[in-house]
Amino acid sequence: MEIIRPRTLSGFMELLPEKQVYFEKMTATLREIYGLYGFFPLDTPQIEASEILLAKGGGETEKQIYRFTKGDTDLSLRFDLTVPLAKYVALHYGQLTFPFRRFQIGKVYRGERAQRGRFREFYQADIDIIGDGSLDIINEAEIPGIIYKTFSALGLKRFIIRINNRKVLNGFFRLIGVGDRAGDVMRTIDKLDKIGADKVRTLLIEETGLSADTAEKILDLISCRDRGEDPLEALGRYQGQDPTLDEGISELTVVTRYLEQFGVPQDHFMIDLTIARGLDYYTGTVYETTLPDHPEIGSICSGGRYDDLAGYYTDRRLPGVGISIGLTRLFFVLEDQNYLNPALTPSPADVLILPMTEDLGPAIAFATELRNAGIRAQLHCEKKKFKQKMAYADRLGVPYVAFLGEDEIRSGRVTVKNMATGEQIQVSPAMAVAGIQEKIKETRLVPPIGEPAKH
Repeated sequence: MEIIRPRTLSGFMELLPEKQVYFEKMTATLREIYGLYGFFPLDTPQIEASEILLAKGGGETEKQIYRFTKGDTDLSLRFDLTVPLAKYVALHYGQLTFPFRRFQIGKVYRGERAQRGRFREFYQADIDIIGDGSLDIINEAEIPGIIYKTFSALGLKRFIIRINNRKVLNGFFRLIGVGDRAGDVMRTIDKLDKIGADKVRTLLIEETGLSADTAEKILDLISCRDRGEDPLEALGRYQGQDPTLDEGISELTVVTRYLEQFGVPQDHFMIDLTIARGLDYYTGTVYETTLPDHPEIGSICSGGRYDDLAGYYTDRRLPGVGISIGLTRLFFVLEDQNYLNPALTPSPADVLILPMTEDLGPAIAFATELRNAGIRAQLHCEKKKFKQKMAYADRLGVPYVAFLGEDEIRSGRVTVKNMATGEQIQVSPAMAVAGIQEKIKETRLVPPIGEPAKH
């Protein structure tokens, strides 16, 4: 029989066990934090009817989607979690309670060119708040609080939540006479961080067709913070001249007013008028979260307000606000930049139990006692030499090893070795359970992300 060389497809992440522990800790942290804010967990199928996923049709989405037929059925793999959410809300509208708050962590698929840090199969972590007919602005103010809580719980300390409002930009563009080209202008200024002001100015003039004076007015406003000017004060010069602009300024003021009460420190957010978010369906507040120490990474969490989530599936108006974390890419970036926390022990067990007698009953009973107390325990009953068993414990990074030999069984005790210190004690099983429980309590609270390791 010919041996097939094992391989993983390009653009598909496959982690070794120790790294998978970090990834699972990240997803568990997200689930915990989203639960604190009253979000329902949601899971939708990875495969949908193509007509559902391609309702909007055209553009890059249709080029990148994985599409296939099974019998007479035209099927596609989901390319994000937003379109399935839209279908879900439209389908189950009568059974949902609004505002409907949901989070979803799941795999999505895009057939784009695989490259470093970009994947064809990857996890997204989304939250959305959907209203029925209307949705209060306070929900847009709460989102930065959730972003801050989430990344702080993951262990990140230096990140900035950048906030803007599409109505501000739409109103301003209409005011200066380029409202008919607002989408093109927004997509261009969205590139400011990547290509710089000079190239953006050139694109605005040569590709978007703006006059040099108009391009300068736009760059002058969106770069006001760089001159040390408060963006709200800069916008105040245009207040009262366009109703959409006024509405955007008002919403931006409300959102930022409540951030402190939502737990966001002042040094972790900023109004950034360059944030346009290229996707056309954002209609109000928009967010991007960046790492100031790594501007080359771009946004690690983005989203915003939209006024019509499910327009392709229902005539009901379902406005919402949401954010998305590209979890696979974020993990890749954090690992690449040495952010994975070395204090987190990526071991599958807290205790490795080594039976030293033919009778395995006492060792099995001790393992059961540990597990009943919430302590992860693994039995090692292979016919190996003692040295090999200890080497196994070392390779797994198990913090404690328990021995049950004839002496321990006769005296009703167990020997426990602390693998970090080498200390070894003999105590009753109950005392061993209590002691280990106390010791590992703090390790359960260790976040998956820490300060970058120094080399």
